[in-house]
Amino acid sequence: MPTPTVVQTAAVIRNVGGVATLVGFEGIFQNILSAALSVAGVALFLMLLLGGFQFMTAGGDPKKVASAWNTLTYAIGGLILVILSYLIIAFISSFTGSTGILNFKIFRQ
Repeated sequence: MPTPTVVQTAAVIRNVGGVATLVGFEGIFQNILSAALSVAGVALFLMLLLGGFQFMTAGGDPKKVASAWNTLTYAIGGLILVILSYLIIAFISSFTGSTGILNFKIFRQ
């Protein structure tokens, strides 16, 4: 019988006596970054739905159509901005040869 694998969804926050240590900020930062990316994905999806709904219910009104296009444009622009920011960091990492730029670490051991 295969052993079940455990998937860790949150970074471990190291602490001493219930108080986060300086190394614990690595886990806090990783958790915040993970949550922010999740929120960005949900916000993108909701903005696309909202823009599509506005566009379908515009009824030919030029102001409503322009508002819907702006919503869709900002949603796609935000997606492109998030993707480009990650790609720029990955490019800098590969160009400089630094493999640790994408991993937040306070102490290197």
